[in-house]
Amino acid sequence: MRKRWFIIQTYSGLENSIKEAIQIKIESFGFSHMFGKILVPEETKLDRTNVAAEKYIVPANAKLLVKDNQDVAKGDPVAEEVEIKVKNDGTVAEIKNYRVIFIETADRRYTKTYYIPESAKIETGIKTGARIRQGMPLAKQGEYFCELDGKIVYTQKMKRIVVEKENGDEDVYLVHPDSYDSRTAKKGNLVKRGQLFGETRKIFSKTEGRVEISDLPGRKEIKIFKIIRTRLYPGYVFIEMIMNEETWNVVKNTPNVVNFVSVGGQPVQLKEKEIKALLRLVGIEEYEEHSGGPVKIEVDFDIGEVVRINTGPFEDFIGKVTGLDPERQELKVVVSIFGRETPVILSLSEVEKIV
Repeated sequence: MRKRWFIIQTYSGLENSIKEAIQIKIESFGFSHMFGKILVPEETKLDRTNVAAEKYIVPANAKLLVKDNQDVAKGDPVAEEVEIKVKNDGTVAEIKNYRVIFIETADRRYTKTYYIPESAKIETGIKTGARIRQGMPLAKQGEYFCELDGKIVYTQKMKRIVVEKENGDEDVYLVHPDSYDSRTAKKGNLVKRGQLFGETRKIFSKTEGRVEISDLPGRKEIKIFKIIRTRLYPGYVFIEMIMNEETWNVVKNTPNVVNFVSVGGQPVQLKEKEIKALLRLVGIEEYEEHSGGPVKIEVDFDIGEVVRINTGPFEDFIGKVTGLDPERQELKVVVSIFGRETPVILSLSEVEKIV
């Protein structure tokens, strides 16, 4: 007997939990041969606005665990920073909390890294993404001033460990607090070459999204643009099954199932063209499991909108959007250079709305 498609009516927001509950009941009753797929149709959108991006900056020697344009789930590992080993025998002479501040010019040609003790009291405005000018103070105490105009790419709290070698020279290590081994890195400890100051540290995605990777001087930048899933039919679950009294009871008596969509008390069977249209809509050409159909890229810009360029050689230029290419994740912006209008092609992350 052939399986047919039917619609279950339920409460909005409970569709996926009901799907799981029905699957568990089917297996426990030994009815797997009488059921096919269970669908909660979703539309998947990629929020490609720069504001929505989750950003990670890792050292150039970090191992990337994802590829450019790859989709990741919340909790997936995206990068792995290498372990930090003692280079030479010696004695731990000093351990202090430091702040690493990495600044880059607008054209990305010049960078400067500052290592400042937390005891110097970092200025409150020193944060990732902030614009900064030459001469601005980085800390409230001490002679810590910015030496170039640009943007703060990242700030990071670190443990600074100084090891004094037998010949009197010093080795300096910077270790992330999350991987810092306090048993080895203790002031006064004798340490041997190869011992660990910092274990391998993995970085995990905090959201579901699509990866964009940039290789930049001295670092790698990982952006994850959020994927948003929207149910196409809130309150409904689509199920493929052989309809008889036993299977009807399995579904109908599942908690939070209201009923089958019915006419005259009889469950409505979907027509072949209806289910094919539904499967195509969510990106399933055949009866295969699929999480949510093709990803639609959400672009938060409009033709004619005036935007600001936030990075690269045209940073801080104001221009008008004249073209959009969501699939390539690019847009065309016309800027005025020396009094002449010049079109430039930019990625979506290189522009921002003017608030």
